Amino acid sequence: MIGKKIRMERIIDRKSKKTVIVPMDHGVAAGPIPGLVDMTKTINDIAEGGANAVILHKGIVKYGHRGYGKDIGLIIHLFGGTSLGPDPNNKVQVTSVKEAIRLGADAVSVHINVGAETESMMLEKLGKIAEECDEFGMPLLAMMYPRGKKIESEHDVKYIKHAARLGAELGADIVKTNYTGSKETFREVVEGCPVPIVIAGGPKIDSEDALFKMIRDAIDCGALGVAIGRNIFQAKDRVEITRKICDIVHGKIR
Repeated sequence: MIGKKIRMERIIDRKSKKTVIVPMDHGVAAGPIPGLVDMTKTINDIAEGGANAVILHKGIVKYGHRGYGKDIGLIIHLFGGTSLGPDPNNKVQVTSVKEAIRLGADAVSVHINVGAETESMMLEKLGKIAEECDEFGMPLLAMMYPRGKKIESEHDVKYIKHAARLGAELGADIVKTNYTGSKETFREVVEGCPVPIVIAGGPKIDSEDALFKMIRDAIDCGALGVAIGRNIFQAKDRVEITRKICDIVHGKIR
């Protein structure tokens, strides 16, 4: 799949074979939260800091991606749902793979809440989108989160490794999921998933040291990199924290 290979090179560093992705699709779920008001400025800051790619919804692409500043890889998010809806865990398809191609995407992403009441519909969409991505040579990042009535903890390794493996089983090229909290347990996740994993940043973390330790530990376990949103775009200095995270992920500092 030469198309996938070429596009993957746009979102993964050629030297380190790692990636720093910054999701900024939160405007659909939560509106213009701090850090996502002036999208052009935020995206330029993150690009200046050296991130490999951003995740955006289709309508934001023209406001901040390419042409305004330093180039950066583009992942278009295909799923959406708001925090105001009757079931915030339900994510529906709002953009097509073809539309992402038209907009110049280097990859697409989907969001699956494993254990949600509408899990079956989300999984059906994941399977079909994976087939389309194979057809068009488009890399697919699957955000796989354990969330639902049966989920006791979203960071429990037994749920995380199941969710990650599920994404790989249904055709994802990269899986994004939660960090389990320790190297010992996260190794189980990496070992049980045949495709590369990037870790989510989760809620805003007050301590940079705690954030950096989580990133180092995940990389030590074999993670492909990170997909961190709020802890980057809501930072006091977005450029600086992006640089620090990139240095850790790409092996420039420990």
